[in-house]
This record gives sequence, C-alpha cells and structure tokens, in this order.
Amino acid sequence: MIAVLRTPRFLLRQPQLGDAELIARYLNDYDVAGNLARVPYPYHLSDAKAWLRTRVPGLPVEETNFSIELAGEGFAGHVGFHRGPQGPIIGYWLGKPFWGRGIMSEAVEASLDWFFSASAAPVVYSGVFHFNAASLAIQTKLGFTETGRSTLLCLARGAELEHIDTQLTRSVWKARHT
Repeated sequence: MIAVLRTPRFLLRQPQLGDAELIARYLNDYDVAGNLARVPYPYHLSDAKAWLRTRVPGLPVEETNFSIELAGEGFAGHVGFHRGPQGPIIGYWLGKPFWGRGIMSEAVEASLDWFFSASAAPVVYSGVFHFNAASLAIQTKLGFTETGRSTLLCLARGAELEHIDTQLTRSVWKARHT
C-alpha cells in the first residue's frame, strides 16, 4: 500500500478514480499541459481515467505517484516518479487556481523525503522546458543542479523543445537536512 504523506497544509495520497474529473479539468489547460512532456492537449476525461487505471497497488517506489489534496479545497495537482533511461525521474504539476502559493515546493519536498527513505536510488532526475522558470526555481531551491541541455518532445505543444536537465543526489538531499 502506498504511503499517505502529510504536510502542514495538505495530504499527498494515492491517486483515485474520483480525481479523474479534476485531473482532466486542470490538465486541459494549455498553460499547465504545455509545461509537461508526457501530457497531450487537449486532455480529456478519458485520458485521466486511462492513466488512473495504471495506478495499481504494489507499484515500485520508482513508479509511485501522489495526488495533492488541500484541506478544504480538494484535489489540486500531482507529484510522482517514473522510470527513466538513467534512473528515477520526478515530475509534477499543479492546477492553475493553485499557482503561486508555494504548494508545489512543499509537495515535491515531502515526496523527495519519502522517496529517499523508501528507495536506495543515489539520484533523482528531473528537468524543465527552458521557459518554465517557476518549476526550475522549485528544483533549484530543493538542491537540484543543472546537468545539461537536451531536447524533449512536449506532447501538448507537438514539438521537440529545449529542456534543462537536472538531478538531485541523495548526498545533497541528506546534507540539506543536517
């Protein structure tokens, strides 16, 4: 069973079928989907339901995902891990009504605490499209370092875009907490 993580302001919990309508609403916003590599635009309820069917119990740590549930407001976004060619990758998104409140920094920090305690992985990879300064600021604040530039397909934009590649090592993460 997946962990439920609590932060001072919200819960990080396993995605549920009941999240589908809000996932579809928030990801069917070009300003959100256009910052993500693996999300098409337009994004439909059927896309959300299909993805949620892949979130089954017993997935490895490197494939664990959390829905962000704000007290009194409900589902707000998502943070999760998936396997990449070099190792685990963290990705995240937040519905536009919740932008600018520091929610994602708190969610990514809590999920990284959980990940490094539940896994032996020495590094977590991530990155942002070159125009996503807000997401890059979150990563920089949490200790990610730029490792280079690449191009990555953005499904929503239908194009290969410049991508800033980042990583966070276990040793850097642990040093933040000492």
